[in-house]
Amino acid sequence: MQYDRWVMSTAPLPRRLLAELLGSAFLAALVVGSGIAAQTLSPGDVGLQLFENAAATAAGLAAIILMVGPVSGAHLNPVVSLADASFGGVRRRDALAYIPAQIAGCALGALAANGMFARAAISVSTKHRASGGHLLAEAIATAGLLLVIFSLARTKRTSSAPAAVGAYIGAAYFFTSSTSFANPAITVGRMFSDTFAGIAPGSVPGFVLAQLIGGIAGVLAIRVLYPDVTPDEAAQLVVPHYEATRS
Repeated sequence: MQYDRWVMSTAPLPRRLLAELLGSAFLAALVVGSGIAAQTLSPGDVGLQLFENAAATAAGLAAIILMVGPVSGAHLNPVVSLADASFGGVRRRDALAYIPAQIAGCALGALAANGMFARAAISVSTKHRASGGHLLAEAIATAGLLLVIFSLARTKRTSSAPAAVGAYIGAAYFFTSSTSFANPAITVGRMFSDTFAGIAPGSVPGFVLAQLIGGIAGVLAIRVLYPDVTPDEAAQLVVPHYEATRS
């Protein structure tokens, strides 16, 4: 009798791109949808709305990482993909291919969230966020996210990544003034929903620039703290990639 066994592997690029697109779509639907639900369930109480949005995002993000991680690693974030490429964990051309899939997925997810709550499919946000404090918060949140992910990879604790990443993002909703987007793709996606979780188009360039700066700072910090990160360790970001074979 033959049995399935799971072995470390790299899935073909089209399959990984589909995983990144679907995972990013679910992420945006989660963030935007829970934000709309929070507005509906707790009108007038912004603190409670933020708590509901953060709790749903933290739990849902962990589940999404488990869902698509075995195929693509569940980067779901252009900064994570670019950082991974800088350590040799993914080919640079593959990382560049991930980025449009992540952005398209987040845009689709935001549109889906609007539709689920009977909103206009596209409602461009009017929520301006790009103050100096918000931009500093985005840089710090993004650097911290990379430190969490790479420290787990370097110390071979990637099995903890879904919970750790979800917990970090959930906490960062509260310890950052920007509510921790920490992701250029989700920043673009949230532009298409004029709701609690939205961001005005005029604020997007500043947020993305701050996230990229935070990404650079995070990579530099990782190289100092973990100077011996290997390409093999980076290749298993955010979680190890496996596929089934017959034995």
